[in-house]
Amino acid sequence: MKKLPQRTCIGCNTTKDKKNLIRIVKNNNDEFTIDNTGKKEGRGIYICKNIECIKKLKNNKKISKMFQKNNLEELYLNLEKLINGGEFIG
Repeated sequence: MKKLPQRTCIGCNTTKDKKNLIRIVKNNNDEFTIDNTGKKEGRGIYICKNIECIKKLKNNKKISKMFQKNNLEELYLNLEKLINGGEFIG
């Protein structure tokens, strides 16, 4: 049986199958998008499909610190919509 790729959630630091996580990509223009294909170009980070992990990211500003980027409210809003069963934006 083929082993599935593993990635670590930056919210809770747990390692899970790549397909069970959401990928966030920062492209060359310093824009953040949600990558549902897993193939967009840019620096990717992963987060659980869990509202608690998003709240942790938002509170400790981990993405802002990693990429020296502020004003990520739209990204957090899009992640919350995606997890709550809303329309995919990204």
